[in-house]
Amino acid sequence: MENEVEKENTKALLAIREVEKAVVGKEDCIVKIMAAILAGGHILLNDIPGVGKTTMAMAFAKAMDLQTKRIQFTPDVLPSDVLGFSIYSKETGQFLFQQGPIFCNLLLADELNRTSPKTQSALLEAMEEGKASVEGETRQLPVPFIVIATQNPCGSAGTQLLPESQMDRFMISLSMGYPLPEDEISILKGEGSKRALEEIIPVMGGSNILLTLRQKTQMIYLHDAMYEYIMKLVTQTREHSLLELGISPRGSLAIVKMAKAMAFLRGREFVIAEDVEDIFTNTAAHRLVLTMRARAGKKRAEQITEEIIKSVKKPTIRRNYGGN
Repeated sequence: MENEVEKENTKALLAIREVEKAVVGKEDCIVKIMAAILAGGHILLNDIPGVGKTTMAMAFAKAMDLQTKRIQFTPDVLPSDVLGFSIYSKETGQFLFQQGPIFCNLLLADELNRTSPKTQSALLEAMEEGKASVEGETRQLPVPFIVIATQNPCGSAGTQLLPESQMDRFMISLSMGYPLPEDEISILKGEGSKRALEEIIPVMGGSNILLTLRQKTQMIYLHDAMYEYIMKLVTQTREHSLLELGISPRGSLAIVKMAKAMAFLRGREFVIAEDVEDIFTNTAAHRLVLTMRARAGKKRAEQITEEIIKSVKKPTIRRNYGGN
């Protein structure tokens, strides 16, 4: 028998199918991005050039039918290019504010780590509070407001690290990686190319439906044992000998929201341990700061989070409970 969640998540699943028209062989990434959007978070795509990061972001924008803007970040982009600025009008004799591209529902911040820290910081307030302070006045951004940012690996020409405070604003960080040979053959034949973006049908119906789905996602039940399980994972990152900086309370909340969103997409009314495990690394790794010893040993944050998952015992909860 179909439960209520399985009826409510249909629009989100249809959007996932539409994105798959343009992005071949990355089903896991697509599902996690949709989960982050339902959880009310921002997404960081961290990968080498040419694997489809921008196409992924544009496909989501079209499938959800949201007001979308794009910024190609370069070293000469200024904060005013992001937020907007005032210009003098001869007709009215007043300064009129010209909105920057940040005033939209979905902002594609392309190659964010190629611009200056001053310009990067222009996004901090917007990502956390949905507001933008320009010329001494705070302006409300459209609701919902989602940032899908892409960055190339640090060490690539012209790149620089995003500060920890900004990394913490991203709910998840994903790496798409190279496609499998059979998927790349499909790309070479024309499937999943940018031409496929034109075939994507808007199925989410705009911001109102997304806001409704977010409310439904928040109502997913999380047992006390699951809260304890999440806190054990988080505490491990704060006490780990190879980590200087563990997961912040903002990160803990992101794990809870992402786990609920995964349960919602999977048609369940409650969260199980597998939901937490599936999103933990993508939600946690980019928030961690490794010690010098870990970096010298070429240890990666993703390896540490996977080790933590294996070391913490899963809670044993009946899968058929309904919130009791």
